[in-house]
Amino acid sequence: MSRIIAGAAGGHPLKSVPGDATRPTTDRVKEALFSRLDSWDILAGARVLDLFAGSGSLGVETASRGARQVVLVEKAPKAVSVCQQNASLVNKVLMANTVTVQRGTVDSVLDGYYNAISGLPSKTFDIVLLDPPYPLTEEELAVTLEKISRILAEDATVIVERSGRSPEPTWPSTMEKFADKKYGETHLWFAEPI
Repeated sequence: MSRIIAGAAGGHPLKSVPGDATRPTTDRVKEALFSRLDSWDILAGARVLDLFAGSGSLGVETASRGARQVVLVEKAPKAVSVCQQNASLVNKVLMANTVTVQRGTVDSVLDGYYNAISGLPSKTFDIVLLDPPYPLTEEELAVTLEKISRILAEDATVIVERSGRSPEPTWPSTMEKFADKKYGETHLWFAEPI
């Protein structure tokens, strides 16, 4: 059973998506990821976008650790329901509506954000988490990363989680990788706007 590791809601159990259609981030990878993000001191007050959210465990972890706004994006109905339950749990603990769930494809949601914000800085994200399904092609991931690049805050961090056998993502010209780390079968890439 997955749980929130630390912060205001630390220790609370999270719902999991039934079946094997989603691939949850292991506790080991989650702990390593958040240890790194904590060391960079970028979670407090951050606006976070959790794409391909699954159960929403990464996004709600950021809320527990001080993010001020978290949007979980998921299209699968069962996963959306679990995201809503996990968001409600964290929002109740925080006594705030910090975590929201947006149902739809990642690309349609990104297109909607870009069209709605017209490039206004107040509508950009500080942290974007992507844990796309393994069948997503590298070309599709590159298109998604290009769309993400349009809605990033100046000092944003983008984290891509892929199979350890996947090649490095193709970054848009406005973004560059600054770190990566492999944890068993999982590879994390960290990028920022140029």
